[in-house]
Amino acid sequence: MGISRATTEKVRERADIEDVVNDYVPLKKKGQNLWACCPFHNEKSPSFSVSPAKQIYKCFGCGKAGDPIQFVMDIEGLGFGEAIKHLAVKYGIEVEEDHTSTPEDIQAYNEKESLYIALNFAKDFFVQNLQTEEGRAIGLSYFKERGFSQSIIEKFDLGYTLDGWDHLLKAAKAAGHSEEILLKAGLILQKEGDPTRVYDRFRGRVTFTIHNLGGKPIGFGARILTQDKKQPKYINSPETDVYHKSDVLYGMFQAKKSIREKDNCYLVEGYTDVVSLHLSGIENVVASSGTSLTENQIKLIKRFTDNVTVLFDGDSAGIKASLRGIDMLLEGGLNVKAVVFPDGDDPDSYSRKVGSQAFTDYLEKNAQDFIAFKIGLHADEASNDPIKRADLIKQVVASLSKIADPIIRSVYVRQSANLLEIEEEIIQVELNKIILKVQKDQYFRDQRDDESQETPFENFLPTKEEGISFSSQLEAQEREMMRMLVNYGFEMVSEELSVCEYLLQETQELVFETPVFNKILKLYKEALANGILPQPQHFLTSQDAEVRNEIITMISRKHEISKLWEERFQIFTISEADDLAKSVYDNILRLKQKVVKKMLEEARSKIKEAQDQKESNEIMDERLKVYMELKHYQTEIDKQLGIVISN
Repeated sequence: MGISRATTEKVRERADIEDVVNDYVPLKKKGQNLWACCPFHNEKSPSFSVSPAKQIYKCFGCGKAGDPIQFVMDIEGLGFGEAIKHLAVKYGIEVEEDHTSTPEDIQAYNEKESLYIALNFAKDFFVQNLQTEEGRAIGLSYFKERGFSQSIIEKFDLGYTLDGWDHLLKAAKAAGHSEEILLKAGLILQKEGDPTRVYDRFRGRVTFTIHNLGGKPIGFGARILTQDKKQPKYINSPETDVYHKSDVLYGMFQAKKSIREKDNCYLVEGYTDVVSLHLSGIENVVASSGTSLTENQIKLIKRFTDNVTVLFDGDSAGIKASLRGIDMLLEGGLNVKAVVFPDGDDPDSYSRKVGSQAFTDYLEKNAQDFIAFKIGLHADEASNDPIKRADLIKQVVASLSKIADPIIRSVYVRQSANLLEIEEEIIQVELNKIILKVQKDQYFRDQRDDESQETPFENFLPTKEEGISFSSQLEAQEREMMRMLVNYGFEMVSEELSVCEYLLQETQELVFETPVFNKILKLYKEALANGILPQPQHFLTSQDAEVRNEIITMISRKHEISKLWEERFQIFTISEADDLAKSVYDNILRLKQKVVKKMLEEARSKIKEAQDQKESNEIMDERLKVYMELKHYQTEIDKQLGIVISN
């Protein structure tokens, strides 16, 4: 069952953007807005703007934006419903259920809530078992031997399952939990061939509670403490309605704040690795829990940072088997480093061996970027074997192709060439082959998926807006950009950046299609060179009538809103000057969008021309490459403008 609309509206009414953001970052008033260094990415100059009047926030560095609810979702990594509950608690609002839900919705909601309640009961039961005679002798002594403090045990809800068939089952049923819910929560099992016989899934093991991002228990990992080779070392909760292994990383609930603050996430393999790093004072750590990384887990990390450092056990064979994970991290848009521990050690054992400070120093000194790490792994065996050396080069190039950012990729190409002692051009040529193949495959895959298209490139051509040509659209957007420059160039969008500085920086590589705008821009730059920050009147003295007429058009308003709206009727409107930074930012994006659209139209024509004239594969490949790069830029701009592209 969802949260009622009334509750959501109460939260929207009560939640104040300044109050909510101030819980996380200090805000400084400047003009009508409040400013801070963005809590979502590292920066030295504040680009994070909060508008109390509009009840919104916007970062002009990383693009994060929204209202108080969205801010809580972003900063805490919560879903919409959880964010509403979070704010409801803050403002003392009672959370009401949505009574418009169907009976099926209500049943599904109630069952999911029952699973959470049963799992929380099991967590408490396992934790309390540590205080029993058996729990102290076996479970608690195991944790103490590993150096786990009482505060760490409580922080991670570590526990113990008694050695018997139905200790949890009996306690849970006595507390009112049904066998059906306990089965669905993965806490008990049915005997094969006899569904009437049920028993505890976890028996005689220490437990590691798995939490969701909001801190609710959703599953368990349980480790055996005996040497019974017939039993697996770890037993984990199965997939349930509240626990999806591919979406969860162990320790993320405890780590998310530190990951954001440190702007880095340490990735380890097991539960004890995570706990041991916390003991060493390193809290920005999560574990894949012995499973292969998934796309959703990588997306989860990226919600909090763009940087990940993978910690590998000192086992070269195991490391080489795990290299696919690094390629997946790169493909997910993360910057990757790696640390390898001495042979025979893992993060848990090494931290206990050397102590907190030495362990922290080791991580800082031994972190290497993924290229140096990957090449170093194979350096010895490839040094005197041409075949293995060639294979290593191919592996490195394959990893480089996963990096989406062309600037970062080019830096790594140069580094790879130096480390491999080969010409940079060789790597670049091989890399281009892979990238082009991927782009071509994607291009033609999209064509096959679009059953309604009439020509091979119909699906990719942006539709003209209401019959207006791209040239006209571009001219209109160029005029809008110049209007912002002329009217607001002397205003400040931050403490250190003026509107004119921002606009000129962002458009320095663009050439205006409309001649009169080039004239105005030239006059503007000449004034700046002479130490004048020109205002609109500066251009009205120009001898060029076309320039004067265009300036008059830019500074004139067709309609003025009567003051009676505010003074008599208390109806308030928002002007672009109220949030100038956002207006300027969006204006630049729209201009770039129009430029890219026009370039796409030209690129499509060239591809069609190459098809008609049956040009060589090399020419077709080059034109396709240009087209796909433009499509990538268009997608990025559309995302920032909040445009949803439907396939």
